[in-house]
Amino acid sequence: MRIEFLARNYNAGEKLKDIIEKKIGRLDKFFEEDTKVKVVLKKTKDIETLEVTVLASSGLVRAEVSGENMYDNIDTALPKIEKQIVKHHEKLRSKKSKLKEIDFSGFEPAAAAEPDPKIVKSKVFDLVPMTVEDAIEELELVGHNFYIFLNKVTGGTSVVYLRNDGDYGVIETRI
Repeated sequence: MRIEFLARNYNAGEKLKDIIEKKIGRLDKFFEEDTKVKVVLKKTKDIETLEVTVLASSGLVRAEVSGENMYDNIDTALPKIEKQIVKHHEKLRSKKSKLKEIDFSGFEPAAAAEPDPKIVKSKVFDLVPMTVEDAIEELELVGHNFYIFLNKVTGGTSVVYLRNDGDYGVIETRI
């Protein structure tokens, strides 16, 4: 596994990087050697955020954890990653994947097993042509964390969403 660190407004010491490499190194048994792991360490105000993204040939696994201490964040993020890996492996078991064959029978995820999510509600939206600024106003009015609209500028379907840091993001679609 190749681990790549990226720090944003955060000074990651060698001790922290060594601990993260050691703990993420335990995931090595699940993936091929060419697997890339991207670790983003960032700090906003008093909140430290750790993002771990595993880019394997069989798919992508990601966890993001925020807290007051980066050392606690890594201990919280790894069980999330492990749970996702097991779930992903079970889904791909019928298909031939590049995950190494591992006996998961003795493995118990840190959190209790959750039922598979299912669709419980369906909605239909009439897409109204508007600017991104208009969509943000509508988003604030409806009180949701995302809003789908027809972008006047691009002519395509777009989504404006509220980010964890309080700012907004826009997802554009292409055909």
